[in-house]
Amino acid sequence: MTRVRLSVAERRGELLRAAVEQIEARGVTAVRIADVASALGVSNALVLYHFSTKEKLVAAAFRHAAEADLAHLRRLLGRRTSALRRLRSAVRWYAPTGQAKGWPLWIEGWAAALREPALREVTQDLDRQWKAALAEVIAEGVAAGEFRCPDPQGTALRLTAFLDGLAVQLTSYAGALPRSRAQEWAEETLARELGMESAALTRP
Repeated sequence: MTRVRLSVAERRGELLRAAVEQIEARGVTAVRIADVASALGVSNALVLYHFSTKEKLVAAAFRHAAEADLAHLRRLLGRRTSALRRLRSAVRWYAPTGQAKGWPLWIEGWAAALREPALREVTQDLDRQWKAALAEVIAEGVAAGEFRCPDPQGTALRLTAFLDGLAVQLTSYAGALPRSRAQEWAEETLARELGMESAALTRP
């Protein structure tokens, strides 16, 4: 069957999606250019034409995944509802008990970023943007009188650090913590940071 000719942007997107899948399946250190090429039925040379080294391919793949996660976060935080509802939706999605499926990928990325400067830049940029987006909505909620929070940026940092830690426990150590308990802790932490009782998160 004749392969459809793709534009440069379409081809890069296809390669990045395949790279993310291969990293999830094999891990950052084990994945090869050949694995990505084989998954799409293309040559190694084609992959190298778009990404001259494995390191550049991996960094670009993580950025691709990061942009997808950030786009979803912004959709959740951009809804026309209260800041509290938007924050709760974001936390429920971001927490390792929610619908975000990328935790094994990101734990791999954090580990590899210790040795790969290009990947470290990607993970740090994602981290900064997550915290900034959450801090902005927290500040909106404070201004609207929905809750109390003297330091929105500090709250965003503590909240994401807590959720990242939960993700490591639940993803890396099977059975270490019941998912229902982790969800309770995530909501309790959000409520505490906003100076509220946990029950207020679900109050109409």
